[in-house]
Amino acid sequence: MLELLISGPDGPPTRVELHKSPLTLGRSVDNDLAYPHDPWLSRYHLCLEQREKTWWIRDCESRNGTVLNSTGIKEARPIKAGDKVLAGHLTLEVRDRPSEIQRPVISFIPKEEGDRSTSEATFFTSLDKVLGKTGEPHPAREASVATRMVSALIRAGRELVTHQPLEQLFETILELSLSAVEAKRGVILTLEEGELHVRASKGDGFAISTLVRDQVLRDKRSLLISDAMRHDALSKQESIVLSRVRSMMAAPLQAGDHVIGIIYVDNGVILRPFSQDDLDLLTVMANVAAIRIENARLAEVEQSEKIMEADLSQASEIQRSLLPTEPPAYDGWELAGLNLPCRTVGGDYFDFIPYQDGRLAVVVGDVSGKGLPAALLMSSLQARVQMLRETNPSPGRAVGTLNRSLTERCPLGKFITFFYALLDPTSGTLEYSNAGHNYPLLMRNDGTVETLSGNGLVMGLFSAVHYEVKKTKLAPGDMLVLYSDGVTEAADSADIEFGEKGLAEFLAARKSVRCEDIVNQLVEHMRKWRGTSSFADDFTVVLVRRTA
Repeated sequence: MLELLISGPDGPPTRVELHKSPLTLGRSVDNDLAYPHDPWLSRYHLCLEQREKTWWIRDCESRNGTVLNSTGIKEARPIKAGDKVLAGHLTLEVRDRPSEIQRPVISFIPKEEGDRSTSEATFFTSLDKVLGKTGEPHPAREASVATRMVSALIRAGRELVTHQPLEQLFETILELSLSAVEAKRGVILTLEEGELHVRASKGDGFAISTLVRDQVLRDKRSLLISDAMRHDALSKQESIVLSRVRSMMAAPLQAGDHVIGIIYVDNGVILRPFSQDDLDLLTVMANVAAIRIENARLAEVEQSEKIMEADLSQASEIQRSLLPTEPPAYDGWELAGLNLPCRTVGGDYFDFIPYQDGRLAVVVGDVSGKGLPAALLMSSLQARVQMLRETNPSPGRAVGTLNRSLTERCPLGKFITFFYALLDPTSGTLEYSNAGHNYPLLMRNDGTVETLSGNGLVMGLFSAVHYEVKKTKLAPGDMLVLYSDGVTEAADSADIEFGEKGLAEFLAARKSVRCEDIVNQLVEHMRKWRGTSSFADDFTVVLVRRTA
């Protein structure tokens, strides 16, 4: 069996088992795998289908194409484990589906017909019932039981008030709960994105019926099964029989009206069965624990946010130092560049790199994704570009070298679009190679606009890629415009993109304005056009104008 590990610029990878055929992927929501927010995908981009025992991939005449192992595909091709597919901003890695089976700490047993889980062997309560609607203690308590409950709660209050890391806190809560109800085994589970995860346990092989689980989580009810051997589903479980479990309880970790998990405890046949008083005590303990857990989580989040804010501030300063503070000076030329990350740090990069022979390299790059991960990869790109100073490579060789170096260490699902231009200031000759970046604009002095097209593959996915070199020439009055997609894909309140046309029209109206002023005016124009001071994506623009 095969599976896909689908990675995009943001968020964790997604695993998809290949069992349904055909399986479609694209921007339209009616695809089996829909990615409506990836503008590089076509509405119906590609299709995966099984023929006999082999899976095949087919491009559905997409606009930007589908790449299999560094080669664009025109016809259906078979795929196998180890293959890598590029579609839009997505990377699809084909893998063998793992077959390892681990023994779980806890398992959930489906409800069966005739299940007697609500029979005379089962008791229920809730936090409201234990405390009463007014929050007052229940009046009907024997003195010894009340003393045990009070002692347990006092101890819990004393131990839970101290500061503990969240993981250690779960262990403390479990130990307090087991001690309070005199149980030997137990487990704490918390709800994380709709799934239960074990946070602390004493023992293993726990078995809980799905009916019990749902009643605790959905109905906010604590539940006591006084005799597991009289419970249809549980009495058939090998783990229950081998552990000689007889009595068990489950209570919701409930903070206010919000249930964040479950506490489960059980006892064997040689110990006393749990009572209604034990269930009430566990219910209150679970409520105290849930409040403490939520407070601890909020404290950790707050502390983490403070640390992250300080780290990001420093990272932003470091990143700004990696970009040119001012362009180099060349007689007869104007140069300007600006980068505005949409977050504290970003993944866009531009640079001016003087060659020893007098030529000037002008580069622009865009790392997929946003924020800190993109910024780290951008820093790696900048360091590698700077190392090229010593060799004075041609654009094609420069991009090929960068791609091989980055592919070895580029994280799954990440890639870089890149444009490398080499300008001879004396003659105006411009050589360039494009690795999947937005096509630069060449604004001619006579008002015409040319697009510097190129079909090189993005960097960081496949090492064996050849990048072609193209050539043009800038005459006096001509201006080269490099930019990232944060400029042209910026949208206004009506979701209309600025586009290449909008950028060209803006620049054409400012032929006599200095490049540095044009860059600043473009930023202000975009902010007014969007109706907000912030940008949804990193914003980078570089202008190179020949003045004489």
